[in-house]
Amino acid sequence: MYSRTSEYRRTLRIHLAGHNAAFLWGPRQVGKTTLLRQQFPRATRYDLLDSDVRTRLLLRPSLLREEVLARRDRLVIVDEVQRVPALLDEVHWCLENTRTRFVLCGSSARKVRRGAANLLGGRAWRYELFPLTTREIGECDLDRVLNHGLLPRHYAEARPERSLRSYVADYLEQEIQAEALTRNVAAFGRFLEAVTLTHGQLLNYANVARDCGVSAKTVREYYQILGDTLLGHELAPWRRSRSRRLIETAKFYLFDVGVVRALSGLRRIEPGTEEFGRAFEHFLVEEVRAYLAYTERHWPLSFWRTSTGLEVDLIVGDLDLAIEVKATRLVDDRHLRGLRALRDDQRVRRAVVVSLDPVPRKLPDGIVVYPWRTFCAALWAGELLG
Repeated sequence: MYSRTSEYRRTLRIHLAGHNAAFLWGPRQVGKTTLLRQQFPRATRYDLLDSDVRTRLLLRPSLLREEVLARRDRLVIVDEVQRVPALLDEVHWCLENTRTRFVLCGSSARKVRRGAANLLGGRAWRYELFPLTTREIGECDLDRVLNHGLLPRHYAEARPERSLRSYVADYLEQEIQAEALTRNVAAFGRFLEAVTLTHGQLLNYANVARDCGVSAKTVREYYQILGDTLLGHELAPWRRSRSRRLIETAKFYLFDVGVVRALSGLRRIEPGTEEFGRAFEHFLVEEVRAYLAYTERHWPLSFWRTSTGLEVDLIVGDLDLAIEVKATRLVDDRHLRGLRALRDDQRVRRAVVVSLDPVPRKLPDGIVVYPWRTFCAALWAGELLG
């Protein structure tokens, strides 16, 4: 039995003490509205997914200011604020002239930046909500994670395939077409499918452009749209080396393993396959991203790869933690070549392998092999990063 979406205890807390406004960003269906209802049950709400509310405020944004003045609200939540960017001028006025506080929620700052002079001039703290983490789920089922993804509704469903297909279709319709982020929605749809072929691998704009029939320049713009709508993110290469020639091309990851599966045709991910290994690595990359965001450690993430193919999947901070992910039940010397080469070249504070091993092990050279559940528990307990 899996929890209903409203029963997951989310880690993120929106703090407004001593501050008057906050932005909460996150991909579609990640649980932003549910989180705000749970944390601020008495707030006045403007849901811009409601066509009546949206139309009324599109035609006359000043209604927000007038209604706040009349009610003298303590807290106002504006959901999907990117759909009416002009409201930010009214919010800005209210912050300057009233005691009302605001939480502004959305899935994309792209249209807000284009449609408003600023994002409240730095007056709003920024928060980001991610898909579910192992800490929020509790007893986590890896097969379910890799095949369902970690959007709350998808993870909870017995058969999420229809919802996964619908998610991609809704994204194209409501984020891309409705917000006019690109004129050629069909080409963008082909681009999304092409992205999955090289997901988690080195970016190659020319190859993706050939696959979806557009220019490399257009592909760069499409990747920017994915970043702006929080559907994906780049992972930068580590660029410092004493003795090795490094690859300096970034990788790109979508934000959820289930969405990758939806875009790649919904084939079941089975243990022992290449797809399983890639999905396992992706899941752990996103887990670490969420941990850093929720604990307000604004440390960079990168990967290390040499021109000869030696690689370490994830570097946290300034070599504070180097992580190699291996979907094997017995890590041996073959799986440690990248970490050992990195440690020969750089001073690494902590080096770990995350795998399917049943129990943790500490190797003679100090590298620790963690079962994935043990790694996630240690991460959230604050044991891996000082």
